[in-house]
This record gives sequence, structure tokens and C-alpha cells, in this order.
Amino acid sequence: MQITNISEAKANLSFLIKTVQETNEPIIIGKAGKPVAILSAFKENNCPRQLGGSWEGKVKISSDFDDADQEIEDSFYNSSIFPDES
Repeated sequence: MQITNISEAKANLSFLIKTVQETNEPIIIGKAGKPVAILSAFKENNCPRQLGGSWEGKVKISSDFDDADQEIEDSFYNSSIFPDES
């Protein structure tokens, strides 16, 4: 694994990117002799996304799921804004 410092990486970024793409080896970028970052090739995920998940087939939505609850609707639309005031 190649190691370079920040100033060298700034000066040679295009070359380092090309090297990473061609070799698929990451490059460590350091500051004051200590690693601070890794330059690595981007790997695009070409797998098709799978739908579903761990809950698939385990959850059932009732047929009246979207139906309004009359009691809640009445308390929302037919109540006073300040209930203590008459």
C-alpha cells in the first residue's frame, strides 16, 4: 500500500487517482507521519435493488386502514379551539 503526505497528494492528485483506478490499491495520505485519510477506487454497485425486507410477508394492512375515525374527526372539526371558553 502506497503512503504519501498531504502536500504530495495535493501536487499529484490526478496521478494518484489514476494509480488507484488502475491498480485498485488504496493510497494512504498522512500528516506529520500519521495516516489521516485513504484514497481508494469507487466501486459502483451494479446489483439490482431487491425490494422487500425482513418484514415482507409478516405485516398485513387491514382494508379499512385509510378510513376516517368518526370520533377523531368530530373532535378535530367540531370542537372549540379553547375548550375552557364557552
